[in-house]
Amino acid sequence: MKYKVMHDSRSRLRVRSGKWAFTKKEGYGLASVLLQQDFIHDVFTSHRNGSIIIYYDEGNENKESIFDILNNITLDDLFEGKPTQIQVSKEITDDFYLKLSKMIGYRIFRRIFVPIPVRIILTIFDASKYILEGLDSLTSFRADVALLDGVAVAGALTQRQFKPASSMMFLLSISDALEGYTVQKAKSTLKDSLALNIDTVWVIGENGEEKQISTIEINKGDKIKVHMGDVIPVDGKVVEGDGMVNEASMTGEPLAVHKSEGKTVHAGTVMEEGNIVVEVYSMNKETRLNKIMDLIENSEDLKAETQSKAERLADSIVPFSFVATAVTYLLTRNASKALSVLMVDFSCAIKLTTPLSVISAMREASDNKMMIKGGKFLENYANADTIVFDKTGTLTNATPKVVDVIPMSGRYKRDEILRMAACIEEHFAHSIAAAIVKQAEKEGLKHEEDHSEVEYIVAHGIVTEYDGKRAVIGSRHFLFDDEKVKVTKTQEKKIDEKINKHSVVYLAVDGKLEGIICIDDPIREEAKYVIEELKSLGIENVIMLTGDSESAARASASALNITEYKSQVLPEDKSRIVSELKTKGRTVIMVGDGINDSPALAAADVSVSMKNSSDIAREVADISLLSDDLYDLVTLRKLSTGMLDKINNNYRNIVAVNGSLLVLGVLGAIPPSTSSVVHNLSTMLFGLLSTRSVLTDEDYIKDMGLEAI
Repeated sequence: MKYKVMHDSRSRLRVRSGKWAFTKKEGYGLASVLLQQDFIHDVFTSHRNGSIIIYYDEGNENKESIFDILNNITLDDLFEGKPTQIQVSKEITDDFYLKLSKMIGYRIFRRIFVPIPVRIILTIFDASKYILEGLDSLTSFRADVALLDGVAVAGALTQRQFKPASSMMFLLSISDALEGYTVQKAKSTLKDSLALNIDTVWVIGENGEEKQISTIEINKGDKIKVHMGDVIPVDGKVVEGDGMVNEASMTGEPLAVHKSEGKTVHAGTVMEEGNIVVEVYSMNKETRLNKIMDLIENSEDLKAETQSKAERLADSIVPFSFVATAVTYLLTRNASKALSVLMVDFSCAIKLTTPLSVISAMREASDNKMMIKGGKFLENYANADTIVFDKTGTLTNATPKVVDVIPMSGRYKRDEILRMAACIEEHFAHSIAAAIVKQAEKEGLKHEEDHSEVEYIVAHGIVTEYDGKRAVIGSRHFLFDDEKVKVTKTQEKKIDEKINKHSVVYLAVDGKLEGIICIDDPIREEAKYVIEELKSLGIENVIMLTGDSESAARASASALNITEYKSQVLPEDKSRIVSELKTKGRTVIMVGDGINDSPALAAADVSVSMKNSSDIAREVADISLLSDDLYDLVTLRKLSTGMLDKINNNYRNIVAVNGSLLVLGVLGAIPPSTSSVVHNLSTMLFGLLSTRSVLTDEDYIKDMGLEAI
């Protein structure tokens, strides 16, 4: 590929290949090729001038690798691809700014170069749109913003106030463009939250062997193996196995649904427990998930919650504007004074500033490495009075360590207990399993596959067959209550000594307790400070949920200064606890990271997943933290409350300024033209102020814990 380097910095490279170098879709394909490199983060292409912008890790080696890739690309290598969500979002924003600049440029051109008589004709032509919309509202008996706008524009024209009418319509057109932009962004974000990012699947062959293939190679009738924790990539029927499927992305219901042979599953849902084989009914564009996404794309009514509230507020003000105008005319018999009142359109400023405030907050969240699926979740986060934490991986570092291994019967020695536990646990990626496997490796305890297929029971433990005997490893509840493992008084005494200090994993073989493994997962250093900050920011109730024993949970809660906690909690308990809090009238934030947290995440008013969360936790959560920093919860609270404060301040300022204009207009102190100019200028000023950053430098310093330095 021929190109010219246009800009070259440490981590950003921009090259240009010319106008006809590639099409828009080929640009997406080119970006996907470059993004296959781990050191390349983002790629943006423009088919208009053949521009390619590449963001990458600093280093001459990486830069040279990029040049090598570009040099080796030929016309035959170009293919049509699909844009990433970042590319789609950037294109929506770029198109909006292009449209906005054209509108401003056209207005400047019209004011400077177009003769006044022609300008008047164009103003009347532009006004026809608003007058017709106002007539539609009038004939439908709706006292809304469209009616007020239509009457205000028509009134200005009848009084030959062409400049004020033109200015009002210009601001309304900007407001409409901004509304369209926010709707597009909302649709794009929601579609991305539903979109499947699955590259490969496991297909069962005719001989029963499993083969990994690309998702695009799937055909109807294929049988796909779906493992625990996987996102289901197709619509189909379960033909083998059974398990629990979380359908929150489809139905919004937090609790998983049992799926057995003959039951239907849908793309985008998540395998929470068990393994199943699915016969493919439909895939790609034919799935139910994609049909929902198409409905979203074609919907004209999808708007952010805060924006909808602003529009309802604007509509509610309309009758008062008409009443004030009528009273002014009746008292003064002066059409000019009445028009001064009518020209002060509260709704214009409200409709402009509210979405700008939401967009600004969403941008700040993105800058702070937080992915938020919609403006309403920021609002819920700001209004929440209760936060519920899952302990492991959220309040802790999710890096547990084995601190002790204790044989319980004399039948197996210490090393054999650890070797056996590691052999069973290595099939699962949760943090405690990783700690056990890591400790065995550290001590050089090699283990063979001495067990049969293992079955993982979420938040309980693992069942398998070891040396021909039933082996179970997991929680106290799982072994002693569910599996009915017997424990002697001597063993109970040993256990009691350990559970006061550590979390304990139990191992039983053939119905007898053979060993316990003591685990420590240290609390995050910043966790206590973060909880104190959240309380100071209006979070009244902080609750910790954990599967740990009562004594271990009490110790952790005491270290974090948390007064309310629940120990030995099961996944269904977490969801029930969140639901109970909501029925008490609390607005609940749920913070978690694991498969077993997903029901509670789905049940909360707003849910947050940590950086290293499971796929299902990220799928269900409304907000995803992209950095492993608990301080982000504080930053997010300040950002969300700041957004609402900004919107409410805008309301007060708009009422104050426009209310003053109303009074001055009634008194005859200012003519309609002056009223319109001041109103329009104040609206633009409020719009500009709405784009200001919510978080100050002091906030950033405090959030990063640097104030003590």
